[in-house]
Amino acid sequence: MNHRKHASALLALLALQLIPVACKDKTPPPPEAGVPTPLPPPPEAASPESFRVKFETTKGDFTVEVTRAWAPKGADRFYRLVTEGYFKDIRFFRVLPGFMAQFGLSGDPALNAKMDTLRIPDDPVTQSNKRGMLTFATAGPNTRSNQFFINYGDNASLDTQGFSPFGRVVDGMKVVDTMYGVYGEGVPNGAGPSQDSIATKGNEYLQRAFPKLDYIKSATLVK
Repeated sequence: MNHRKHASALLALLALQLIPVACKDKTPPPPEAGVPTPLPPPPEAASPESFRVKFETTKGDFTVEVTRAWAPKGADRFYRLVTEGYFKDIRFFRVLPGFMAQFGLSGDPALNAKMDTLRIPDDPVTQSNKRGMLTFATAGPNTRSNQFFINYGDNASLDTQGFSPFGRVVDGMKVVDTMYGVYGEGVPNGAGPSQDSIATKGNEYLQRAFPKLDYIKSATLVK
């Protein structure tokens, strides 16, 4: 009997010794210094309040006029791309007659990857997406970067979806109307170019699979 009492007392002592260990295991780890959270990209330099850009394309020339007050952040990004010479060999890869002509993805996959990290916040919609208006294409809120479209028709339904025009075609809209649009909507909704493939494979993919696409040769400020 004494032996059993001794064994019970020993087990109780062991249990008491384990309790602090179990509690210690549940203690949260101490704060640990790690890689700091990346800061957002600095804001673009302010563009002029109004400026014009001449696009030279495979179908001829057209000119857009940007009004910064319509969408300041969008105007600043567009001005930066123009002045840095971004718009060279840029395809109109999604041309839907009666709706719009979309362009902006670079033929250089590395540049597309960089631009994907340089998205800008949205601007309030102050203008309507009427014929000839120039607007950023988006993948949702605050995803504007390097894709644009020119409205072929009155697309006021886009206004409530956050698409904020920042410029308009003031000369050469007939040229924009003639961009090659037979390939139609892109995958998965059509047989046209895949935006993912353009982003990762660039113009090599477009030249091989969609050789008839029209493209921008250059874009320059009009003095």
